Amino acid sequence: MNYSGIVVALKPGRLREGIRALNGLPGTEVYHVDEAQSRVVVVQEAASVHDEVDGMKAIKELPQVAYAAMVYHYFAEDEQIYTTFPKELEQDACSAEACVPEALRE
Repeated sequence: MNYSGIVVALKPGRLREGIRALNGLPGTEVYHVDEAQSRVVVVQEAASVHDEVDGMKAIKELPQVAYAAMVYHYFAEDEQIYTTFPKELEQDACSAEACVPEALRE
């Protein structure tokens, strides 16, 4: 099972409508609301990384959403992750060397 923490900025004047829409998506729940900034934290539960990516796409496509970013991710053993890497995540992937600051490289 995969769990994600997603920060979502909702368009001005669309906070309540956005919260209802987010809570209506499968596997998502609005966990925290910042009314002053029109932002929410969403917890998403998905069976696989691919389902998680599809859920993130669905959040971003809601008309009330101005911006959404995954800020936390946990995934349990998922055989698919070893055989196929979601194309949508390839741009965020980096090689081990590229992820290590130059000062720490041997």
